[in-house]
Amino acid sequence: MPALTLLLNAEVFAPQPLGRRCVLVGGGQILAISERPPTLAGVEVETVDLDGARLVPGLIDLHVHVTGGGGEAGPETAAPAPSLSHYTRAGVTSVVGLLGTDDTTRTTAGLLRQVRALRREGLGAWAWTGGYHLPPTTLTGSVRGDIAHLSEVIGFGELALSDHRSSQPTVHEVARVAADCHVGGLMTGKAGVLHCHMGDGARGLGLLRDILDTTEIPPRTLHPTHVNRKRALWEESLVFAERGSTIDVTAFPPEFAETDEVGAAEAVRAYVAGGLPLAQLTVSSDGGGCLPHFDAQGEMTRMDFATSGALADLLADLLDGGMAPEDALAPLTSNPADLLRLHAKGRIAPGADADLVVLGDDHRPRDVMARGRWHVRGGEPVVRGTFEA
Repeated sequence: MPALTLLLNAEVFAPQPLGRRCVLVGGGQILAISERPPTLAGVEVETVDLDGARLVPGLIDLHVHVTGGGGEAGPETAAPAPSLSHYTRAGVTSVVGLLGTDDTTRTTAGLLRQVRALRREGLGAWAWTGGYHLPPTTLTGSVRGDIAHLSEVIGFGELALSDHRSSQPTVHEVARVAADCHVGGLMTGKAGVLHCHMGDGARGLGLLRDILDTTEIPPRTLHPTHVNRKRALWEESLVFAERGSTIDVTAFPPEFAETDEVGAAEAVRAYVAGGLPLAQLTVSSDGGGCLPHFDAQGEMTRMDFATSGALADLLADLLDGGMAPEDALAPLTSNPADLLRLHAKGRIAPGADADLVVLGDDHRPRDVMARGRWHVRGGEPVVRGTFEA
């Protein structure tokens, strides 16, 4: 790698629009943003003229089954871990890994190993401790202990609620875990967020609403995901956002959508048009996870798998539809960075990590840089994971 990389003539969205700028990268960070190229002498510089292409922050996928998901129709249906380029080709430069239904044979230790592997391969990577069930699976013996003692762990997720696969927790049990997240965050400066998988059960957000009504736990601690899986749940989540919690839309692939589902693009457009606080909306992919379909008896009828590529598809859809880039980008970049307290991520600014995506004319990732290193050029990976062909 050259000592410095200079990007010329970039139309920068940071995600707020900055106009045509030059961006200087070195040591894995953004060193400077200027209207004119800086004078550089005596140092090796890679100069890339973007010729007016849009330069945006690397996407943050805060809900990824980095060890693989599935397993809900027998051990042979457990999915393998997604490879490095699965993320980078989608413009994703940071991920938060988690366990889902199977938090028994898949463990916190295995999750941390994969998070550390992705870090060594060049991504930003963190973890939610726990999984679908209570009592929680942890490494240190407690949720608060994992947040306090494991640098990669930033909160708990994905705790299943209103779902036949959950442990059917009571409001007191969920409140106790939320309290551990909140206090763990206070102790460490980490996010301290309880990231909740919302199923399609009739109780909806009832447990989380009870926590806001009956405890002192701050609204920012509670972060429900999959809120667009049913129209009634989506409408309920909008009220939840008004109360100060951040809600997470899942970019389910359109071909796998259920009849009553609110598509991710529709959800983001409605949220922005409704004048709700944009900072309290995030979008994730459920990448690597199983997308099962169950009958009334809880038997799986078919199974699909999610990918982080859904985030790139969503961004292109929103931009194709005329949404302002700063509004389309915020739920994928600066909003998750702020919620998760990842201060060097989600923005193009001096001192931030050099996680950058150049969008092509089709509004899809063309070139992707993670921590100052090119991973994708011209839509094709130039860096691959250790076991990728």
